[in-house]
Amino acid sequence: MTTTDSAGAAPSQGGERPLGTEDALREHFDATIARDQRIEPRDWMPEGYRKTLVRQIAQHAHSEIIGMQPEGEWITKAPSLRRKAILFAKVQDEAGHGLYLYSAAETLGADRADLTRRLIEGRQKYSSIFNYPTESFADVGVIGWFVDGAAICNQVPLCRSSYGPYARAMVRICKEESFHQRQGYELLLTMMRGTEAQRAMVQDAVDRWWWPSLMMFGPPDDASPNSAQSMAWKIKRHSNDELRQRFVDMTVPQADKLGVTLPDPELRWNEQRGRHDFGTPDWAELKRVITGDGPCNDQRMERRRTAHEEGAWVREAATAHAARRSERARKGTAA
Repeated sequence: MTTTDSAGAAPSQGGERPLGTEDALREHFDATIARDQRIEPRDWMPEGYRKTLVRQIAQHAHSEIIGMQPEGEWITKAPSLRRKAILFAKVQDEAGHGLYLYSAAETLGADRADLTRRLIEGRQKYSSIFNYPTESFADVGVIGWFVDGAAICNQVPLCRSSYGPYARAMVRICKEESFHQRQGYELLLTMMRGTEAQRAMVQDAVDRWWWPSLMMFGPPDDASPNSAQSMAWKIKRHSNDELRQRFVDMTVPQADKLGVTLPDPELRWNEQRGRHDFGTPDWAELKRVITGDGPCNDQRMERRRTAHEEGAWVREAATAHAARRSERARKGTAA
């Protein structure tokens, strides 16, 4: 953890530069990163670092909120009360994740309402995976297995992110995502012990979600403009391709246990590398979905926009209530 003086300047490093100069502040920031320590909201940070964090955390928060939609559609259609309760709890968890992340972004000076406006106006992104439809209840299980499994690969290293509030938010999020992954896999195991139609439903969902799940990690490293700097700042710890490889290696034995086939003819164990070889995702499709041309982009954004507009009265009421409480407390103190 770093510290600052009352003026917000970092401590000098051996007195080599005057306290408070831009060079000294940057030197202290770089040294903190090099020591693998945390940057906190009160600490000086380069503007590029702050902007990168706001962009990444906002995209992550938006993804949690938009991500409630694909599975939320199945709450009223779940096949049993138990499955309905499990799904309801999971969707609520995702809302909480969004709250933690928006709060982390606010420690960087971002305004939550402004971030929401940027999303609704198409100026900020969310994960491409949530622009695909959920066509059967098996999709709920595969989302838990693939999507939350990919999230675990991506997000567990973020618990060691160099920015303190982001790293701490990720600890609870990752614990809950791990539970979601187990829930999804348990649902699929149950279906695979069922009828032939249920097994076919699971395989169909696996076929449809496999490649979009690999795209979740982002473009290949040589086409990812932000990864190198984010890794240098230790905001993220691994490249897109490293995380994608981890996900494949983790998922293949799970698929064997489940009894499904992953839809990649190039998927095979490479004894020399000690990893799995696998095919190349359709990066052109990823670009189309990211830029708004996915199967459900318009639907997802319209629902988010409507929910935001219809919730305006709640926000206004909460603001008015907080103002009244503050006024009563002020008068009580004055008395």
